[in-house]
Amino acid sequence: MAQMFCTFRLGDLSFGVEAKQVQEVLFDRQLTRVPLAPPEVRGLLNLRGQIVPALDLRRRLGLPPAQGDRPPMNVVIRLGDGPVSFLVDEIGEVIEVNDADFEPPPETLTGEARRLIRGAYKLDDRLLLALAANEVANLAVARP
Repeated sequence: MAQMFCTFRLGDLSFGVEAKQVQEVLFDRQLTRVPLAPPEVRGLLNLRGQIVPALDLRRRLGLPPAQGDRPPMNVVIRLGDGPVSFLVDEIGEVIEVNDADFEPPPETLTGEARRLIRGAYKLDDRLLLALAANEVANLAVARP
């Protein structure tokens, strides 16, 4: 069986979320910082009157900060509690992936990484890391 994934990049890594979870993709948007927010919460954005938290996906996944001055792009994800924006380096494309090409995370991958990465799809030219979007968002905003 095949699924559609919206892809994006953080550095040289390819990530994806199920396309049906993606509300929209936005270019650089002004964010309002939130005092005392967890470090992953870069700020809030006004999306046509709706306030949406913007999560720094690099920081959330433990990746180093982006090099250069290029502003991040927003992948707005629909969740049960409302939309959340994932800040990414570059938007990819919507691709079809086959379940036969999916591998769950290896048992050696433990801790938070195992909760945030559902697994990987073996594509012709790279691995596509499938994010558990709900877990990425919920863990980031639920931290004390």
